[in-house]
Amino acid sequence: MRARAESVLAPFGLRPRHFLALSVLREQRGSSQQALAGSLQMDRTNVVGLLNELEDEGLIERRRAAEDRRRHVVVLTNRGLDRLAKADLALATIEGDVLSGLSANERQTLYDLLQKANAEPAVDCGAAIADDC
Repeated sequence: MRARAESVLAPFGLRPRHFLALSVLREQRGSSQQALAGSLQMDRTNVVGLLNELEDEGLIERRRAAEDRRRHVVVLTNRGLDRLAKADLALATIEGDVLSGLSANERQTLYDLLQKANAEPAVDCGAAIADDC
């Protein structure tokens, strides 16, 4: 699936990590760089490089946060929204091909399980060495 996704995204000048970042920004209607790093589970330094690439393509803008001028808020541009919409359609096609052997219910179960697997693990506050409690 990843190899097919990479080949479908390439004509749009995107890699999977670009697509994911743009998707998160669309869903959240913008984000601070720090929050985006958390959502993408990436190191902040790597997120800066990723955002530089997207900004060079005119797909995102960094704006000063109104409430704290030291922070930047990252938002999609119209060009970014358009490119993301086109990439979404292209990816939906290959997803349909790859998952064609699954029923609609099986696909939903797969999506649910993948979301569950990707969720933050619960912290056991009864453990002796729980740092997050």
